[in-house]
Amino acid sequence: MALTKLEKRIRIKRRIRKSINGTEQRPRLSVFRSNRQMYAQMIDDVTGKTLLSASSLKNEGAQKVNKIEQAKLIGAEIAEKAINAGINACVFDRNGFLYHGRVQALAEAAREKGLKF
Repeated sequence: MALTKLEKRIRIKRRIRKSINGTEQRPRLSVFRSNRQMYAQMIDDVTGKTLLSASSLKNEGAQKVNKIEQAKLIGAEIAEKAINAGINACVFDRNGFLYHGRVQALAEAAREKGLKF
């Protein structure tokens, strides 16, 4: 039986999450991309709480640019929020998506703003 695209991504996601774990000092930066929007969250897996979040839905400038630029804006926003909250390092969770295109653009923008991972 052939797997659907979503089932393949979930299988990859589970394999990645076996080794990636976020703490309060070094939370997990989880990225999700839909066809239209981009979301990023800083998650403390020890307590199971989301510390910070950023999305293209809440960002006014992200609605007016293409998807790669949108991802860069979200990456910069989450990095600024993290640094203001005293978080300098994180663990990157690509959430089963390829490290390419929008996911890569978000990660590079976050690194440029000073977030280490």
